[in-house]
Amino acid sequence: MNKLRVGFIAIAAVLMATAAQAQTTKVEADVPFNFVVGDRAYPAGEYTLSNQGAVLRIESAEQTSMAGVLTHACMEARPAKQTKLVFHRLGDTLFLYQIWVAGDNYGREFPRSKSEVRLAENHEKSENVIVAANLVR
Repeated sequence: MNKLRVGFIAIAAVLMATAAQAQTTKVEADVPFNFVVGDRAYPAGEYTLSNQGAVLRIESAEQTSMAGVLTHACMEARPAKQTKLVFHRLGDTLFLYQIWVAGDNYGREFPRSKSEVRLAENHEKSENVIVAANLVR
């Protein structure tokens, strides 16, 4: 009976985590440098990033263009202390890597692009760069 109860609790926890990840998350950030997402370059500026499930929309305040990018879920043992964008710096190029929302232990992560993999293979040292963001309700 205890095993059955533990099983139901585990299934409920997985379903709740999946439902939480499916919610729309929208953050705004002023990115002070040029960056890359996938194989597309973005200039420094103010951006709104919103996701519904695995697709993340990137909108620029200065441009009317908008892009959709596939992401996947990532988790940390402890909830994020702040809403933030995490970039990987390889050489002079910054790649958007993850998005975290304060209070959540799950975030969204971008697959590595061909150019990021190529730079990493050339033994470029990777460094994380954090940009503070604001959750939009």
